[in-house]
Amino acid sequence: MLKNIPAILSPELLKILMEMGHGDELCIGDGNFPAAAYAQRLVRLDGHGVPEILDAILSLYPLDDFVPKAAFLMKVVNPSDGVPPIWATYEKICRTHESAFPGFEQVERFAFYEQAKKCYAIVATGEASLYANVILKKGVIRS
Repeated sequence: MLKNIPAILSPELLKILMEMGHGDELCIGDGNFPAAAYAQRLVRLDGHGVPEILDAILSLYPLDDFVPKAAFLMKVVNPSDGVPPIWATYEKICRTHESAFPGFEQVERFAFYEQAKKCYAIVATGEASLYANVILKKGVIRS
């Protein structure tokens, strides 16, 4: 055990977060996301939801502030379904960790899948909410 490391972050995930460099991307997929099919590196956190994983990751992981948007959501296929409620939770978490958080970019479903294939790693979760997938672009630590 280590101090101040969220317990939800496994040793495998911590290693991956440390390996990642500026501009690398990490996908956190909901329970319906085809994580195993797309992952270069797969971390399973089944039984956990995306909000608590996102919060734990962002406590250690800076978002890229060299790009207009460093966080991406899968765009809703049918606009009549409305905005997924979980997105407001994500916004709150991101603003807690990144005071200048510029918001999310919404990416069309199949383009999101293609972006996920290029991610450094994908975290598979047990999140039951629809459209709960998020991709994060890693930034730098400023001294």
